Amino acid sequence: MTSAQPEVISYADGRLMDVHRPAAGATGPAPVVLLWHGRGPDERDVLRPIAREAAGLGLLVFVPDWRSDRPDGGRAELLASLAHARRTAAGYGGDPERFVLAGWSLGGREAIAVATHPDTPADLRPVAAVGISSSYARPAITTGDAPLDLLADHPSPVPLWLVHGTEDDVLGIEHTQQLSAALTKQMSPVRVLELATDHAGVVMTGYDAEANRCLPTTAEAVLRAGRRTAAALAEAAGL
Repeated sequence: MTSAQPEVISYADGRLMDVHRPAAGATGPAPVVLLWHGRGPDERDVLRPIAREAAGLGLLVFVPDWRSDRPDGGRAELLASLAHARRTAAGYGGDPERFVLAGWSLGGREAIAVATHPDTPADLRPVAAVGISSSYARPAITTGDAPLDLLADHPSPVPLWLVHGTEDDVLGIEHTQQLSAALTKQMSPVRVLELATDHAGVVMTGYDAEANRCLPTTAEAVLRAGRRTAAALAEAAGL
């Protein structure tokens, strides 16, 4: 893991995004990952541990704040962050041709939805997508369609990676297994990673009831699981 602090930028109307650059010594344009957090408002900090870990593997990682409590559910902010990351990645040393869209929890459903929806413009569609401990049966904020419904009837246009904790009691692993089964039936390219951790552990955090928030942890089992999530991001990006 790299210990460098992210650069904080504005992606739209003062909305903030962390930019985690690859570890020192990386050569050439880096694969890019845009990583969306879950339902909690403006929680890009929750994903800093996993983003740092992924950057340490050679990825350029963007993590925006967004709010699901907006009147549009956060749709405009999610799509604005995608457009901004696509537009500016090269300026941060990223390779726009190796752009992966990923998300955790609610953000995971949105990432899979945007990556696979037939109406997503070609210039915004990533080369792969990663859903981390999410569910896929409800309509997405961004597309209005449930990814599970679409992918049960049509092959995915891009390879998908699905990561889930076997001890997740927030969104059970059956959600990922259900989507995986649909993808397999359609012969869509999919990799599934089941990790021995919970909803927070897949992104290198632990839930703190007093803070009502997922916070970084030093628990070795969680760190081990999170490293495998970061490796899945790197694999999806072609590393």
